[in-house]
Amino acid sequence: MPSPDDLTPEFAAPTDVARLDRRGAKPSHEITAAEEENGRDWNAIAADPDFKRLLASKARFIVPATLFFVIYYFTLPILVGWFPRFMDQRIFGEVNLAYLFALSQFFVAWIVAFLYLGAAAGWDRQAAKLLAKFSKRRAPVARG
Repeated sequence: MPSPDDLTPEFAAPTDVARLDRRGAKPSHEITAAEEENGRDWNAIAADPDFKRLLASKARFIVPATLFFVIYYFTLPILVGWFPRFMDQRIFGEVNLAYLFALSQFFVAWIVAFLYLGAAAGWDRQAAKLLAKFSKRRAPVARG
């Protein structure tokens, strides 16, 4: 018999987000940090010098890369607006400097993305080491 609090037409329907009749372990996407099997002391991780170095490393890449790309991106409309004769210079055939600059933005975006992938792989390795370091220190949290 359906519960009066369950708004789905069928009790324990496959479409239920959190079925009322669920037994056993929660799915991984519903487990909170406090309930996690390999619970970690997130405050201790946040205070750890390795974590702070990881955040600083990310900021050293992300902030300049973002600033560079935003400046590069907005340089085209600024140049076209303030220096239209310069940007209208023909490079070859009907292709002018403005078209080449616009095309270059695709390549710059790909290069930044490629560099980010390499840097992010290193950050992932650092994060895995950091989590392993804290997994060894703490016993699993009892679930109840």
